[in-house]
Amino acid sequence: MNPMSAAKFMERKHRIVVIGGGPGGYEAALAGAQLGAEVTIVEASGMGGSAVLTDVVPSKALIASAEAATAISDAEELGVQFYVRDDHNNPRSSEVTVNLTKLNQRILRLAQNQSDDMRRNLKDHGVRIIEGYGRLDHGGVAVATSPGGTDFDRLEYDYLVVAVGASPRELDSAKPDGERILTWKQLYNLSTLPEHLIVVGSGVTGAEFASAYRALGSEVTLISSRDRVLPGEDTDAADVIEEVFKRGGMNVLSRTRAESVVRDGDEVVATLSDGTEVRGSHCLMAVGSIPNTEGLGLEDAGVELTESGHIRVNRVARTSVPNIYAAGDCTSFFPLASVASAQGRTAVFHALGDQVRPIGLRNVASNIFTYPEIATVGWQQKDIEEGTREGSVYKIDLASNPRAKMQGFRDGFVKLIADNNLGTIIGGVIVAPRASELVLALSIAIEQRLTVDEFASSWAVYPSLSGSIVDASRAMHVVDRNA
Repeated sequence: MNPMSAAKFMERKHRIVVIGGGPGGYEAALAGAQLGAEVTIVEASGMGGSAVLTDVVPSKALIASAEAATAISDAEELGVQFYVRDDHNNPRSSEVTVNLTKLNQRILRLAQNQSDDMRRNLKDHGVRIIEGYGRLDHGGVAVATSPGGTDFDRLEYDYLVVAVGASPRELDSAKPDGERILTWKQLYNLSTLPEHLIVVGSGVTGAEFASAYRALGSEVTLISSRDRVLPGEDTDAADVIEEVFKRGGMNVLSRTRAESVVRDGDEVVATLSDGTEVRGSHCLMAVGSIPNTEGLGLEDAGVELTESGHIRVNRVARTSVPNIYAAGDCTSFFPLASVASAQGRTAVFHALGDQVRPIGLRNVASNIFTYPEIATVGWQQKDIEEGTREGSVYKIDLASNPRAKMQGFRDGFVKLIADNNLGTIIGGVIVAPRASELVLALSIAIEQRLTVDEFASSWAVYPSLSGSIVDASRAMHVVDRNA
């Protein structure tokens, strides 16, 4: 939309109400303010929502500390040794210790600082912020001071964006108590490192926390009901992570289910499907999440939900009600903070008639913050093997990369997927330290429809981990038969 038409369109300020201040709601509010709308955002817990305060930011900060512990532990292989002096000034080998109280204080401080920055940015852009709980109410939004409260103010809107997120799933057979049986939101209240952490669930959340706490020094038992950890990921990538887990001393129990987890004094007892008991000091329940849509009045307003309670949205984040949009983990889309942010922007741009590009989930890059990390984007090897998409796959191990050798990295690989016609890059997997940074190059290649030959003509620094991506693209060279 050009400036003149945008100005005409916005002659009357459109009223946008956003329920939820997570990544989706935050970006929706900023986009609305950018386009000149009158924006009100309703959030009870603090700007950033659970993503910033109890989920993404805290967990990745914890993982950063775990990476530091791993780097120190592996430093001797690089010729770097740490010593302390005894009372007689003699050198003695030191060991890595973790001050969990200080670590968690830092994590919560970082999360609060990020939340404060987001709040400040919204206010600077003229967004009205209301602390409270919002629900749909006869064409408007009722805002109460407590969930389901009857003392409320009413907001009118032209367009509504629902971005209420999701919460950890709780099982009656393993009820969290906040002390020994925990959800991922409750880990940051611990003052001492778990002596033996049992992790139930080997998906992304379970794998990330299992990896982090093992690196920090806890004994870890990971209980997986599937054949391997990370069952939804690239098989080669999951195999690498499981091998790293086991080599690092983690006890991985596959093809078994935790039927119950109960507290026994200062211990927890997980009873498995075969009757075996696993005892530990703490248990993390990582068995998925549920959308925070109950009690919002969505169905009464005509908003269609899935059986799981997620809000059905299309590629521009629109619900079954024309002037109601939704973003983030409460929707039927991909549960990633980056996707939530894109949904929030897309929703408002579409509502206010600005230029919008529907979200294509196929090209969304995702990352698992284990050590090493797993980054994926685009079509995957299983799609090629199952005949869903035609293409070729090439994999190069990180062990052959000179920079990896210098830094002592021996686990991981780069995998490219290209179509069989022009060699256009359509997907990829990177398993490496900081794979989350490396995958951007592949994301750009896929979005710009670059061929392997075009990508191979780019310059990678030597030596660098990114050089393996270029090497893989060179290995997939498409011969021009007409030349």
